[in-house]
Amino acid sequence: MDKQTKIKPLTNTEIAFFCGQISLILQSGISSVEGITIMLEDASSSDEKAILQQILDLLSEGTSLYDSLSATGLFPQYLLNMVNIGEETGTLDDVMSALSDHYEREAGIKNMIKNAVTYPLLMIGMMFAVILILVIKVMPVFNQVFIQLGTEMSGFSRGLMNAGNTISRYSFFFLLLLLAIAGIIIYLTKTISGKNHLRNLGYHLPFIRPIYESTAACRFAGAMALTLSSGLNPERCLELAQALNDDPFFQKKIDACCQMTSEGTDLSDAFSKTDIFTGMYARLVSLGQKTGAMDQTMKKIAGQYQDEIDTRINHGLSIIEPTLVILLSLIVGIILLSVMLPLLGILSGI
Repeated sequence: MDKQTKIKPLTNTEIAFFCGQISLILQSGISSVEGITIMLEDASSSDEKAILQQILDLLSEGTSLYDSLSATGLFPQYLLNMVNIGEETGTLDDVMSALSDHYEREAGIKNMIKNAVTYPLLMIGMMFAVILILVIKVMPVFNQVFIQLGTEMSGFSRGLMNAGNTISRYSFFFLLLLLAIAGIIIYLTKTISGKNHLRNLGYHLPFIRPIYESTAACRFAGAMALTLSSGLNPERCLELAQALNDDPFFQKKIDACCQMTSEGTDLSDAFSKTDIFTGMYARLVSLGQKTGAMDQTMKKIAGQYQDEIDTRINHGLSIIEPTLVILLSLIVGIILLSVMLPLLGILSGI
């Protein structure tokens, strides 16, 4: 497809919506070809129409849904693997429904993390902007007032004004520094290697590490729920969940778990011994295996982990927000008082 390279990658939300539609179509007894045709008629954007048209053309030629989705080059390999399994086992409608839930969960996790990072960065940026305006623009004005009164700034206020003059004089170099910082932030948040470095840093911070661990466990539980519900054996489920994981620290636990299950260790015991699931979650897994409802148990665990992540992030933001506001107020107050108090002293002596 010539337009393929011009189509932007699908977001988790878009993938979840697509899977949900396909699941609804299949559960209604409508064939994939008829369903994609209906979706094509309702498509609003040109990109969506181009994707659906390519899928429809291939399906009309007798190609499987797995091959049709693969040909677009826009769907994750994990989704393609699960679609292939669904077609082979005759459970494609259930698989697509589970995939819709899975990618909705992924979108939720991504949005929570994005919001947790974006707001503090905006607040910090605003703090620096206010401080720069004060030391570069406001302090020289006060200094002129002091000069007109026959004196000059001294001490802390004089040091702030000199710092502002230095920044103003070498603004080009400070601009380059800001661009370098922006480049580092983009590298850490947008590239794979940068995200790995950021994750390594986060694992060494006690207040961030639990969020990374809960996120990895949530994704693993969601993947296991999806694969187990497709009727796959535990070893195959672990392989697929392993391919989805992108956390190198959690990967070590999965590798150890795979090794133990291949040696005949019970799945719930392997989870517990490798610390993939601990405490209440380990007990839930054991109960789920005994009752034969491991897939539902994993789905429940994934939901609980997501709630835990949401709670941790909201709690962190509830602390960060007022802290940054108080810090900004204190800095601005100290700067203004360093000028106003001497000025009031001079005016009172006139």
